[in-house]
Parts: sequence; C-alpha cells; structure tokens
Amino acid sequence: MAIDFFNTRKSKIELLLFSLTALAVTLLLFRFYWTDGITYWSLTWNLFLAWVPFGISAMGKIYEPRLTRWTLIPVVGLWLLFFPNAPYILTDLFHLETRGGMPKWFDLLMVLTFAWTGLIMGIASLMNIQRIVSNKFSLFIGWTVAIASLVMGSFGIYLGRYLRWNSWDIVTSPEPLIRDIYQIVINPIGHPRTVGMTLVFSAFLILVYMTFVFLKPKTRESY
Repeated sequence: MAIDFFNTRKSKIELLLFSLTALAVTLLLFRFYWTDGITYWSLTWNLFLAWVPFGISAMGKIYEPRLTRWTLIPVVGLWLLFFPNAPYILTDLFHLETRGGMPKWFDLLMVLTFAWTGLIMGIASLMNIQRIVSNKFSLFIGWTVAIASLVMGSFGIYLGRYLRWNSWDIVTSPEPLIRDIYQIVINPIGHPRTVGMTLVFSAFLILVYMTFVFLKPKTRESY
C-alpha cells in the first residue's frame, strides 16, 4: 500500500503534507488550549520554513520545461539555501522534556509529528530537485547534487542549531556568516562537534533518503 502511494505521489504528496501539517498544528493548538500556555510555539515557525524549500522545488517542477541549465543553477542554489530548514526540525527533539500540563507521550508525539513532516518535505523537495537536475544534466550529476545537498544540509543544521544562523543571514549578515563557515572549513580538526554532527546527520539523512528512493517504484520519472 505504501509503495502504491508513492507511485502516485505527483497527485497526493501535497495532500499528505497538508494533512501532516494540519495534524501537527492541531496537536499544538490543543496543547495551548489545555495548558493555557504557548510552549513549543516555535515549532510552527520552523515548520513554515520547512515549506519554503518544498515550495521552491514545486515551482521548479512546474516551470521545468522553461528552465535551461544556466537558469536552473540559481534555482537550485536558492532551494539549497532553505533546504536545511526541513530536516532541522528533527533537532527540536532536543527540547523534549517533562513539562507541566501535558503527559510526556503527548509532547513526544507532537514534536515527532512536526519533525516527520519537515523531514518528508525535505525528502520530497530533494526528489523534485534531483529529477530536474538529472533531466537537464545527467543521472550522475543528479545524484551528486542529491548527496552533496544532504551533506551541506547537515552542516546547515549545525549552523542553525548551535551557531544560530538563519537562511536569510546570507543576505542580512553575510560577512560574519561566511567568516564562521570559513573558520570551520579551514580548521575542521578544531571543530570536532561540528564535524561529528555533520557526518552523523549526513549518514542518517542519506540512508533515509535512499530508503524512500528504493521504496519508490520504477517509473518513467525514476532516477
């Protein structure tokens, strides 16, 4: 049944994502109502940001016939800038702890719903981008972009979680952002936590992505 679903994902993936989003927000609103507080409110903003790369990839998919190799590059660059926001929600599990008013199982389910929705959006958007790149360039380049995006996305998760950088800081505060990235790149040994988190998240995201790719039946649009 799951495989049949992904075989028709072109017509149903948006419904799935809207349904997951509705469930996540409903759980959070119920928590607000039940506890008379706004704990975990930031989950909604993080989920909104996770929709951005999916929206960019969906637009790229719609306008793919008009895209050339040269015009595709800035589209992929813009998508990659926001892509880490999708799997980033996984790190919101760091905030999970026993809080008054709700049982821990409810908070666990709620945060997992947000995290799973963000992860699925990231996977779906990457599948769109990989297919477009593969069609415009080659299968090899498509896979190279996919794997590189997962690694850079993992690095972006670290930048967002621990250094508190946001995607738009590349425009509003480019110099300090580039400086932080440069210091890590030229001296990875001096940043073991950065390297460790990037490698572990990269391995996890790559294996998750490959799982979805292998579950997806072969079609004319397969990679």
